[in-house]
Amino acid sequence: MHLDDLTHTDTLGGRLGQPPRDITRGLVLMGGGARTAYQAGVLQALAELIKPHSGQACAFPFQVLVGTSAGALNATYLASRAIDGLAALKGLGEFWQGLHSHLVYHLPNTPMAQFSRWATALGVTLSARKQGAALDSMPLVDTLHRRIALNNIELALTRGDLKALAVTASSYTTGVHWTFCQTHRLQNTQAWNRPGRRAELQDITIEHLMASSAIPFLFPATPLWVDGNMEYFGDGSMRQSSPLSPAVHLGANKILAIGVGQPQRGSMDLSGSSFQASSTNKQRPSLGNIAGHAMASVFNDTLMADVEQVQRVNQSIQQLKNHLSEHHSPALAQTLPFRKVEVLAMQPSESLDALAQAHVHELPRPVRRVLEGLGALKGSGAGLASYLLFEPGFLRALVALGAQDVVLRKEELLSFFSDSVP
Repeated sequence: MHLDDLTHTDTLGGRLGQPPRDITRGLVLMGGGARTAYQAGVLQALAELIKPHSGQACAFPFQVLVGTSAGALNATYLASRAIDGLAALKGLGEFWQGLHSHLVYHLPNTPMAQFSRWATALGVTLSARKQGAALDSMPLVDTLHRRIALNNIELALTRGDLKALAVTASSYTTGVHWTFCQTHRLQNTQAWNRPGRRAELQDITIEHLMASSAIPFLFPATPLWVDGNMEYFGDGSMRQSSPLSPAVHLGANKILAIGVGQPQRGSMDLSGSSFQASSTNKQRPSLGNIAGHAMASVFNDTLMADVEQVQRVNQSIQQLKNHLSEHHSPALAQTLPFRKVEVLAMQPSESLDALAQAHVHELPRPVRRVLEGLGALKGSGAGLASYLLFEPGFLRALVALGAQDVVLRKEELLSFFSDSVP
């Protein structure tokens, strides 16, 4: 988040120099493959938490939705169900708990693959050379077409249940990080252009979701049209330096951000046994360890750094206003072209790598063979498997963890959904 993001006219037409008359709540959902089932658990439990405290029990609680990678799938699903109010949050949990790996991806079909890990590895290698990815993600295309009613997004925007939906993706062609925004057609929405990141107004499609969730090396790049040119896009978590900015640009002044980063990544050694952070581990990391670390670098986590930056900017704005009020006039302080943004960030309270290691046996046998060859079924290598573990046991465990974390932060969440303007 840059100071520039808090000083310009917001893209939905409001002047940032004026205090907001209404609360505009934003929801920012980060990426992480199968791990993002955690977000569904948080939101499902959140619906149960705020419903008894809400005067409008059925109203959808967010006006701006922003998603990255698998978080983009969640955000778009919620947008397509915003007309259902809080039921949308419950539906997201049901969506995730009904998934299986075969509904998301499959390995290339190679003769003899069911009998030989070498045949499986050959199929993966040939697929990677042909399409730049190890896995075929066409099953996810079919799943999204069946489960997300894109036409309902425009209906939610027209009715006022929603103000904006934004999906992020990273262009392999130019290196620019793009945010694709869908708002009501009568709104005076403006795109933005910052160094390394841009926005364009487009109705969100399944292609946008496939582009945003195309995990590098695993899922193939997706072509999209921007600025009149076709570019190839991959996972929106890549090069994402300011994940909160799209929500701020789209007018949100209270933001709930849900990531899936690790609370502590030093809880397991390379072989899978527990150890203290001070212990010395001389075992050479496997390909699975390295790949898991690389994935954690892709998905983890500019979110908390951006949250800290917002908090520092808020403090600076308040100090400047206090100084002007004390030494000049309160009226002058109110003319400053800044606005404060309240952010509440949630991340898992337990290690998702450890949770994945307890469930890797659920993966389809050919996938287990590939991951076993990479050393990604035990220890910190299980972090790689966690992004592909779209199996009921692991997903249910993530949903339960999300619900547990809502209970732990109940008071903060109730305060966030109070009627006070930040």
